[in-house]
Amino acid sequence: MSVTDPIADMLTCVRNANSAELKTTEVPHSKLKIELARVLKSEGFIADYTTEGQDGKRVIRIYLKYLNENETIIKGLKRISKPGCRKYVAVDELPRVFGGIGVSILSTSSGVMTGEEARKLNIGGEVLCYVW
Repeated sequence: MSVTDPIADMLTCVRNANSAELKTTEVPHSKLKIELARVLKSEGFIADYTTEGQDGKRVIRIYLKYLNENETIIKGLKRISKPGCRKYVAVDELPRVFGGIGVSILSTSSGVMTGEEARKLNIGGEVLCYVW
């Protein structure tokens, strides 16, 4: 079974594991997903991530983070740019998620980064998702 939107699939896996209060979840490996996990870790939404080989296929194991036993750090994930409708923004149109409480994640010419990092570097790009 092929996945038409691997980023949305990754976000759904994290969202489902988060709501089920699991400690980890696994998603198929790709360079873009590794960069997305790196940004999520640097912003404090996940505890850690590792790449592992499993049955000849590589996967990314994401370790979720909780405030206490049942309160999640990630309140929401939303995919913005989709394969059928890409969403590109210039530097002056970079979105703020919930007035700065959340984070927008962009794919730019300088790599995957948050909206704040893109604003500092004065570059725009494709808005991948919002996390809050």
